Amino acid sequence: MTTDTLALPAALGGTPAFPDGLPLTRVRVPDRRALLERLATVLDSGQLTNGPTVAELELRAAELLDVPHVVAVSNCTAGLMLVLQAAGVGGGRPVVMPGFTFSATAHAAHWAGGTPVFAEAREQDVTLDPEDAAARLAAADRPAALMATHVYGTPCQVERLQEVADEAGVPLVYDAAHGLGSRRRGVPVGGFGLAEVFSMSPTKVAVAGEGGLVATRDAALAERLRTARDYGNPGDYDTLFPGLNARMSELHAAVGLNWLAELPERVAHRGALATDFARRVAGLPGLRPALPEAGDVSTFKDLTLIVDEEVFGLGAPELGRALGAEGIDSRRYFHPPVQRQRAYAHLGQAHALPRTDRLAGSVLTLPLWSHMDERVVGRIADAVLRIHPYAHRLRAAGV
Repeated sequence: MTTDTLALPAALGGTPAFPDGLPLTRVRVPDRRALLERLATVLDSGQLTNGPTVAELELRAAELLDVPHVVAVSNCTAGLMLVLQAAGVGGGRPVVMPGFTFSATAHAAHWAGGTPVFAEAREQDVTLDPEDAAARLAAADRPAALMATHVYGTPCQVERLQEVADEAGVPLVYDAAHGLGSRRRGVPVGGFGLAEVFSMSPTKVAVAGEGGLVATRDAALAERLRTARDYGNPGDYDTLFPGLNARMSELHAAVGLNWLAELPERVAHRGALATDFARRVAGLPGLRPALPEAGDVSTFKDLTLIVDEEVFGLGAPELGRALGAEGIDSRRYFHPPVQRQRAYAHLGQAHALPRTDRLAGSVLTLPLWSHMDERVVGRIADAVLRIHPYAHRLRAAGV
């Protein structure tokens, strides 16, 4: 910056870092020619569902995740619902899960007939705290399941969570919506617990347009899910149980195969960008990115900051508005936490998770795309660094 005007944050009259705007997400379809050829093949076949393209996607995903079974579904939420139904969640029995997660985690348990019981997030990486989950399982009356979320693509403490689930005698199900491509201590996310359910919606690192994948090592579960996603119909219209129309179409599977082909490279690039951003803002008081443990690989579906308002001088909402003046889009994933949302007010758990409340009140998610380059990441970091010295002036100005 060469002048005081340029050095000022845009909210105080400086030049915006991104005058044309920088959206939170931006999708660029890889290898469009190959995709169009694949889509043409599907359209020419005249078979738009229950066809070979879905089967190919399942096979390729199973190879990538190093699991024996992958079942493609219409979306992650439907996959979670069907897994929980198969696991025997019902009758209002408690399902322990994080409060710091997307609402679909709780919605799936509710629709499967369970009652969400929310547990605390870990301070370090905002994934589920295994010890708090263990305490809530022990206090629950006939708990039905334990659910955990790989938040932002950061792998959970899978080893300890499995011990907790085994001690309580309940199945462990992962909402792995963000985690397609993540690794825990070198092992691909996908083979942990009873099942892991991934999303391939447009905001994810691997996209099918809309869609989900259920990964499991349990052959009987996989077989049931293939029936469950087709209304519970085994093929003769004599339905075995109440299923869903949760099939993934051939067209969506074609898109998903296109994205799956370059997933490891895409995840590595996002990780490098997130690491570069963390290096650039290291030492900035009151601010830290949510990062995985050393040795783990996150998809960094989201690049999220945890902002200590007292130390940084601005809270997450204020920093978001200051960045908005710079043209930088942001979101607050996940605020409010699920136990605070109106959909679950009847459970009376709103005040049960003080650490989750504090962390959720402190998060701010910044733009990160799979095709973003390091120069853009540097400009985002520079904008944050430029804002910090003016925190008190920005607050006084009502930003």
